[in-house]
Formats: sequence, structure tokens, C-alpha cells
Amino acid sequence: MKRPGRDTILSHKRINRRGLILGAGQAGFLGLLAWRMRHLQVDQADQFRLLADENRIKIRLIPPARGQIYDRNGRVVAENVPSYRIMMERDEAGDVDAVIARLGRLVDLDPDEVEKAREEMRRSGLHPVTIADRVSWEELSRVAVNAPALPGVRPEVGLSRRYPMHEEYAHVVGYVGPVSDYDLEKMDAPDQLLLIPRFQIGKVGLEKQREEMLRGKAGTKRVEQNAAGRVMRELDRRAGVPGKDIQIATDSALQSYVHARLSGESAAAVVLDCQTGDILASVSAPGFDSNLFVRGISVADYRALLDNKYRPLPNKAVQGVYPPGSTFKMVTALAALEDGQVLPDDTVYCPGHLEVSGRRFHCWKRAGHGNVDLMRSLRESCDVYYYELALRTGIEKITAMAKRLGLGVEHDIAMSSVSEGLMPTKAWKRAARGEEWVIGDSVNSAIGQGFTLASPLQLAVMAARIATGREVKPRLIKSIDGVEAPTGHGDDLGLNENNLRQIRRAMYAVSNNRRGTAYRSRIIEDGYRMAGKTGTSQVRNITAAERAAGVVRNSDLPWERRDHALFVDYAPADAPRVAVSVVVEHGGGGSTVAAPIARDITLQALYGGPPPLEAYPARDRPRIQTQQKKLREQQLSRSGKLDDRA
Repeated sequence: MKRPGRDTILSHKRINRRGLILGAGQAGFLGLLAWRMRHLQVDQADQFRLLADENRIKIRLIPPARGQIYDRNGRVVAENVPSYRIMMERDEAGDVDAVIARLGRLVDLDPDEVEKAREEMRRSGLHPVTIADRVSWEELSRVAVNAPALPGVRPEVGLSRRYPMHEEYAHVVGYVGPVSDYDLEKMDAPDQLLLIPRFQIGKVGLEKQREEMLRGKAGTKRVEQNAAGRVMRELDRRAGVPGKDIQIATDSALQSYVHARLSGESAAAVVLDCQTGDILASVSAPGFDSNLFVRGISVADYRALLDNKYRPLPNKAVQGVYPPGSTFKMVTALAALEDGQVLPDDTVYCPGHLEVSGRRFHCWKRAGHGNVDLMRSLRESCDVYYYELALRTGIEKITAMAKRLGLGVEHDIAMSSVSEGLMPTKAWKRAARGEEWVIGDSVNSAIGQGFTLASPLQLAVMAARIATGREVKPRLIKSIDGVEAPTGHGDDLGLNENNLRQIRRAMYAVSNNRRGTAYRSRIIEDGYRMAGKTGTSQVRNITAAERAAGVVRNSDLPWERRDHALFVDYAPADAPRVAVSVVVEHGGGGSTVAAPIARDITLQALYGGPPPLEAYPARDRPRIQTQQKKLREQQLSRSGKLDDRA
């Protein structure tokens, strides 16, 4: 037998060695594969189980119920009402256009709303969007029955904000609206709730100022879905924290009356409780329907508000600032009395003007008042008397007294854009105008003109502080979730009581002395008489030619060039309960326009409803009776319209 050759033996050895290497490699690979399979199936089983669950289990945010807002008597002024809506999730819907087409055969879809929903889905596919809002129960039911054919679509019953008093609380409570990009840009780390398309937050007023308190905290729920995206069951739910309920200090009946009384004017009025500082009423007229903004106001409605010359959008009661006119004279008088620059019986001669540095400053009465003391100067509103006090006292002390009485300071209340007003000083003019203070500036400021500006809220605070001698602070929020907020009773101002008494006596004479500027708007009823002060602030300079030609009547001027009419008061004069301020933009004279309005509001506040005719002067009673009847009819008519719109 022939033995194999050497080459053949070497060849077999190479094959066997390669086979062993290949076999070892295959065994190693199979071992590695087995180890990997064990690692995936055993060691990482929990992780993959979680991932699998996430594919069929969704975690959804549950928006909390927004806190409701009540007036001082428990009447709802901002509430949550059920709202039926259809939601859609892009990731679950698949072919969005096809689903919307099928949905459109069941529900009447607004093309604008659909386009808005498409845009929201493009921007945020992680959250469900509203495809139809305020649908009927029948439409909601049809969608629920056809749910299998509508992947990613689900009917929901949510809560929507509603303002049952519509215009009357528009500036106090404000309104909510959908979160905008601008809102998100202002926040460092926005709440996840705010990323939900069309989630609503406070935009102005109390709704904005106490947004986080009213919003609450979101809850969560886990739901199981099938392959088509239909919810099969809810696995668990974690309740959120509802927003806190807020009770405000306003009286809705009084608020409604003041709103009706200011009807037809561009005006503002504030009523304060002298003991607690409670804002019993705060009205800016005209108002607007807050409900228009809840889901986004239309261009036409917004344009109508912007084009209204009476400016319904700004809150004139706290945001509007006006030259206070003669209502500022109590400030100048108190500053001079406290500084010892004048005594109550000292007199100043008024010839109808005062020459200061070569310029003539006129009194409203061209013939002058003759010799006047403190009492007569306030009662008849002599300007020259206060020009003289300004020269003696100086602007720094006058401004210091103004701030002591609540002017030129920003009061901490939960409303938007609360103005600080302006009580000028020499340093202010130098910084703001780049000019030095001149003596004429002090003369103008002494009668509430020039640079001096105040809001109706500040004027009401001033009246309350003069009436009580305390640092009364305005309070809008009365309680939060039933917990009473601190009152604005205030500490003693530290003013000389005799000086305050002199100012109060003069204010009483304004309304109750036959020569007082507000005598025709007095209160007759004993125990309810008011102390007040009229004011008329110019919005233009009266030229020398106009003075030479005689008095130019406001009614002869275009509306926007007429004087502002102002009045402040407190009542009852001997035991103050309420303080009132009224500003009527371009209304004319404070004694003829603002004083009657303030008198009517004061009586309404004191009586807690329509006052008896006996509280008015006899000559006014027929007119007041007609006015009260008209106001009642307006309120009833508006109430019926509001109910229909609700």
C-alpha cells in the first residue's frame, strides 16, 4: 500500500487546524449570542417591559379647576362652566386630513378653528389640540359613538371661564385667554400646563395678578390605548390641586349701580370703606365684555374697542392719571398748616390773579374773591390763596404731604397697571426734563395743575386719609380660600388733629354752605351729609385772547379739548364710612358734572341700595326720581341681555 506523500499530510493538517479555528469562532459567536439574549431577556427585561408599556400607555395631564372669584357677599363674578369640545392627537390620528374629513361629516367644523388646530399640531405634536369647541351634547354623542372610525379623536367635557357680569367687572377681575408665545417668552421655566395648546391664563386684572394662585397644579392619569389609538381603559389617576378661590372686597350691587351711573361718559369712580380700606366699587367707563377675550377676540370686535374715542380698554380708575385740579388744594393747605406757614384765620387778598416773576397766574373767578381765609378758600375754591401758599411752603413739602396722603405712590392692589401718578420735585424735573425748577412750577402744582398727576384710586385714598387721619390702604382681596386678608385700616398719619379738623370743616362747607361750590349736589338727610371738594382740571392753555374775549364755555369746544371734571368726598361727615372719587374725562366743571355723580354714588353706598328721595334737595327730587327709574330700567334691560348672552 502506498503511503501518502508529505504534501498530502501537511494539507490535511492545515484543513483540520482551520476547521478547529472556524469551529471555535462559531462556538464563541453562539456563546456571545446566547449571553446577549440572556442579557436582553433577563437582565434588561424590566426596562424593555417599560418601553413596551409606554407604547400602549399614555400619561396625560389633567388641567386643574381654576379658582373662582366672588364679591364680598359671595356672588360669583368669575366662574368655571362645563364646555364640550372635540380633541385630536396628531400622533394617534395617522392621516390627519382623512380623520378631519370624517369628523366634518359628524360635526359642523369652523374652517378657521380647523386651520388653527392644524397649526397647533404642527408646532406641538405631543399634546392634544382642540379641533371643535363649544359643541352641543348631540354632536359630542355622535363623535363618541363613531370613535372607532376616528383614531386620535376624543370628546371631552372641560371647564371654561365665564364672567356672568360681563362689562361691570372687566377692569377689576380682567379676563383669561390662550397662552401666547409672548407669554412663554417671559417665563424662565414655564409650567407644562402652559404648553398645552389653547390653555388659558390670566391676561389682565386680578386674573393676571394672581395667576399662579388661581391656576392650581395639574393632575395626571395613565390610560391604555389599542393599536388604533383608542383609549381602552384608565389605569390610574393622580388628582391635581385646584386653584384657590378668591373673595374680593367689591359689592356687586354697588359696582353695577356705579357702572350704570357713569353710562355714556368716559369716566372712572372709586368707592372705599374708610375703616378697612376695602374697594367697595371700582369702575372704568365704558367697559367691555370680558367673555369676548376668553377664546380669543375677533379682529372686528377688537378694532371696535380700539377705535372707541372713550377708550374702553384701559382701567381709568387705577391706570388713568389726571391733573387733580382743585381737589389737590387740601394737600397744599395741609402742607402749609403743618409747616406753620399759615394759620386758619390768616387771609390772602385775591384780586383775580397773582403776579409771579413777571407772569400773571389767574384765579378761576376773574373779578377775584377779595380777602379769603382757609375756610373760604376751599369753600369757594380760590386759586390765588393757594398760589400764595405755594410761594411760602415750597414744592418739596407740598409733594411730601401729597405722598403722605396717598398721592404719587403705587398702591399694592391686585389689578393690572396700577399707576404711581406724579408728584413732582426739583430733582424730578432736573432728571426727567433736563431743566431747573422755577417758581411758576410750584404755583401751578399748588392747584393740581402743571406736572401733578393722580389716579381716581389715589384721590379716593386721599379723601379717606383726610377723613380718618389714618394711613388707610386700599384692599381688593378680602379673603383667599376663606382666610381673611389683612385690612387696610392703617396707622395714624401723625398729622396735627386741629389742622385736619380745619380741612374737614372747609370740605363740609363745600357741600353744605350756600356759597360752597358743591352746594347744589348736597345731601339733605341728617346723619348722611358729605364733605367734599370739586375740581376742574385744564387739558389746554387758555390764551390771552380767549381771556380778553371772555370765558370760553366747555360746550363750545371739541370734546377732547374740554376740561376734566373731578370730585372727592367722604360721608357721613361726622363719622366717615365711605370715601368716593369721580373723574369725568372732558366733562367740564367738577361742580356741575362730577359732584352730582359722586353724591348719587355716595348715597347708594351709604344706604346699600336706592336712597329715599328725602335725601336729595327738594328741587332735585323730580329729576332724581326720573333718573332712578331710568337707571333701574337700564339695569333690568342689561340683566336680560346678559342672561341671553350667557
